[in-house]
Amino acid sequence: MPEETFQVLDRLVMARGFGSRSQAISEMIHAQAAEHLGKIGKEVMAGTLTLVYDESKSSLLRDLSRICREHVAEVISSQHILLEEGYVLEVLLMQGPAKRLREVTNKLVACKGVKSADLALTPHLMPPLHVKGTK
Repeated sequence: MPEETFQVLDRLVMARGFGSRSQAISEMIHAQAAEHLGKIGKEVMAGTLTLVYDESKSSLLRDLSRICREHVAEVISSQHILLEEGYVLEVLLMQGPAKRLREVTNKLVACKGVKSADLALTPHLMPPLHVKGTK
């Protein structure tokens, strides 16, 4: 590896507080693998979708709720944070096939009044919420 690359890596290790180069490289590989799996679309993944929207748009809240209800198997929960100037930051916790999560994201971001959307996925899954046969 070129010396310049080692120097950049060492700066990254220091800036992010990694214990070693190996830890930093492992994190980078994990991030790239998660991104790759998310693009393939078949893998079940967990993630967050962060939306910023203008709550003054008349039908927006109804449209967002309708889409989330249509995908209740993927949308686990949501958190709304009121921002200045009538904007809302909403974070959705989601799990399901990556392709399906991207489809839900695309439907939500297409709603009039949504200003931005950022989907972050990980291959680490939430445990089952309900297991058959347990009390």
